[in-house]
Amino acid sequence: MKVTVQVAVEDCTGCGACVYNCPAKSKANPEKKAINLAPQFPLRETEIENFKFFLNLKDTGSSKVKRSSIKGSQLMKPLFEFSGACAGCGETPYVKLLSQLHGDHMAVANATGCSSIYGGNLPTTPYAKRDDGKGPVWSNSLFEDNAEFGMGMRLAYDKLAEEAREALSAMASSGKADKKLAEDLLSAKQSEWTEIEQQRGRVADLKKALSSKKDAESAKMLSLADHLVSKSVWILGGDGWAYDIGYGGLDHVLASGKKVRVLVMDTEVYSNTGGQMSKATPLGATAQFAAGGKTLPKKDRGMIAMTYGNIYVASVAMGANYNQVVQAMAEAEAYDGPAIIIAYAHCIAHGIDMRSGMNEAKRAVAAGRWILYRFNPALRAQGKNPLTIDSGKPTLALEEYMRGENRFRGLMNSNPEVAQRLLKLAEAEYAWRMSVYQQLAAMTCDVGQKDKVAAAA
Repeated sequence: MKVTVQVAVEDCTGCGACVYNCPAKSKANPEKKAINLAPQFPLRETEIENFKFFLNLKDTGSSKVKRSSIKGSQLMKPLFEFSGACAGCGETPYVKLLSQLHGDHMAVANATGCSSIYGGNLPTTPYAKRDDGKGPVWSNSLFEDNAEFGMGMRLAYDKLAEEAREALSAMASSGKADKKLAEDLLSAKQSEWTEIEQQRGRVADLKKALSSKKDAESAKMLSLADHLVSKSVWILGGDGWAYDIGYGGLDHVLASGKKVRVLVMDTEVYSNTGGQMSKATPLGATAQFAAGGKTLPKKDRGMIAMTYGNIYVASVAMGANYNQVVQAMAEAEAYDGPAIIIAYAHCIAHGIDMRSGMNEAKRAVAAGRWILYRFNPALRAQGKNPLTIDSGKPTLALEEYMRGENRFRGLMNSNPEVAQRLLKLAEAEYAWRMSVYQQLAAMTCDVGQKDKVAAAA
């Protein structure tokens, strides 16, 4: 299979992240990759025309790929495009991927912060639509009530879907709607995106049949028909929202048991307002309000969610494990209940080369500072341990990792004694935290399931 990577030359920020991360190298010249940086002006005229040609190509292959894989997801049209975020931003790759996996039936409730600024830079928006008009719907709420805002979206969609099903059942019973079509619509599985597309086809058939009818019942059903298609509600925000200001509301929403999905883009600092310390800021890092280095450990947002037992929880870092991110987003979508994904997002406030931000995430995992895991309560019903740890033992010294980022290195230079003390505390903290997770993942969790299977046999 041959693939062309077409760049929108006028929208490129020149961060170099795509080139840095590109795995395809020329055999003749390893320094040359499938995508390379070059001066823009000599390429502008030809590439503008190439991009126009690219935009007019018809999508004929996306239905043939496995969307929930690395390769398959990247062959899907992104429904989140040119955001205007910082060059090399660590948050936007997660939103782009999310839009490729679920964007055609996704509703986004966005907390105020970086993601609401680059996500709703009105009058423009980076959120896009397919050729048939399907795409994400997006709205922004306050910093302190975004989870509740997203919960309102979920409840509204659920109620409208309930009304649509009731109306269709009544029309089928009275002979005003085709009984076979109604049965297919009401019993359709919509766990896979191919099944959602099939349901859209059935809805189109229903709307076509209803469009020629003039009675009030048909008119009402016509207005509700689109709600027979499953909607995926995602609540997006940063750590300042999820760990601090919106924490109480988020906890309330996750505890509701409703089918909402949460993506926390964890930059470990209040990025949008200038880099203030949050409860997600790691031990030993400097930030505004923590100029002498943060003296307390990072709040474990994932562990808190796991204590409920019925919430899907994942901790991911794209630069460390691309496949695990795709898998977590697919599992979160499939899980019949609340789900939260906590994503490591490198940030310009960390004092790093943003070109190599993905590698910084890899280093954080290698140093044992960020644990990759998935907690899937659905496994409990099978008598399996719901916790899977996806990262291995640390292979990089924590001090070496910390010296690679200004937020740690600054204190090492200005106050070596304090920095060394905080480093020792951090080493002990991360070792203890990894030990706790490993012990939880090693537990036997059949909770009587083996006895039930034996009795049934």
